Formats: sequence, structure tokens, C-alpha cells
Amino acid sequence: MGEVKVLRVIGLSKLFRLRLQGRADVYAFRDVSFEAKAGELVGITGPSGAGKYSLLKCVYRTYLPHSGEAWFDSADYGPVDLAGLAERRVLNLRAGEIGFVSQFLRVIPRVPAVDVVAERLLPLGWELDAARREAAVTLDRLQLPARLAGSYPSTFSGGEQQRVNFARALVTRPRLLLLDEPTASLDQVNKSIIVDILEQQLRDYETAIVAAFHDWAAMGRVAAR
Repeated sequence: MGEVKVLRVIGLSKLFRLRLQGRADVYAFRDVSFEAKAGELVGITGPSGAGKYSLLKCVYRTYLPHSGEAWFDSADYGPVDLAGLAERRVLNLRAGEIGFVSQFLRVIPRVPAVDVVAERLLPLGWELDAARREAAVTLDRLQLPARLAGSYPSTFSGGEQQRVNFARALVTRPRLLLLDEPTASLDQVNKSIIVDILEQQLRDYETAIVAAFHDWAAMGRVAAR
């Protein structure tokens, strides 16, 4: 495990103002602090509604935090506070350095899996053929059968779709990976595959991972804290 602090979250809070309900202020989460090092997975757990997903979205900057800081050690920009970073730089970091995997794969219908993954490399300057080759290698690493690379993910099982979802995030080799319930709704075989993928990512690529879990058994296998 590396000693590089890839992510440092300091006093982060997210407030929602519900203007249709008497202008009530509701905190999704409040004053959260933690850090994630290279090669380390930090697990986030709690009941539904505790704010796990909102926390991930604030780090990814889909949501703008109400207060606090989220310092990311960017290879391109150096240390940057994601909580207040300019939108253009946030988009650039999402393209290459920060990956996000939700519970669900949302893709354009009738696009083959290999192109669904290769599409993530094109904004980074990859030629289409080279991007497809890299996508195929990534899908193979995630144990997706080669015969499915040219098929449509809409026809895949839940476990196969989740592996395509992971491939989209991992193909850019991100420094930071954010995961929302990565083993949710999967059978034991597919859960084991996803956990193996996470262990390999931590070991071989020293990615810093922050993951929200309901599955304590899966989290216990891979989380450092």
C-alpha cells in the first residue's frame, strides 16, 4: 500500500434546501472527514438515507458541497480542492483521473460492449482502433467472456453489466475510484469476481478507492478502513 494521500476530505457537508416543504434545510451528511491513500480502499457504510451516495457525488462533484474541502492529488494539476474547483477542470479529472461506478449501467442501446468501454478513451486522444483494443483487454481482465465484447450490454445479466460498468471506469486507469454499492444485487459468483477485481486494482495499480457498501462481507474483504 502506498503512502500517497490521493484524497483528503475535511469537514465536508451537503445541505439540501427543500423549497416546496416550507423551505426546510436537510443535511444529507455533515462534517465528514477521512483520507484515502494509494492502494487503499476506504469503506463507507450505514443505513439507507445516511448520505453515502450524496457523499460520493460531492467528491465526484455531481453535487456541490455546502461546506468543507475535498483535496485530490491530481497528476495533471497537483493538489486541488474538488469542493471548489472550476467545472472545466472537474470534467477533465473525470475524463482521466477520477472514475465513478454506480449500481446501474446506463448506455445507448445497440452499442457493443467494447465500444461502450472504448468511448471513455476517445476524449483522451486515443484512436478508435487502439481504444477498442484497450477496451477488449480491460473487459478480459474483468472476466467478461470474449464472445460478449461485440454484443449489446442491454442483453447481459446483471453481473455482466456490472463488469462493463467497471471496465468503463478502469480503462482510463484512474488514480481515484468511487463506487456506489459495487456488489448490490449480484449473486455470490459475481460478487466474488467484483471483489477480486477490486483487490487486483489495489495491488497492481495502487488506485485509491472510496466505496459505499451495504454488503459487510464484501467490504470486509477489501476495505482497509
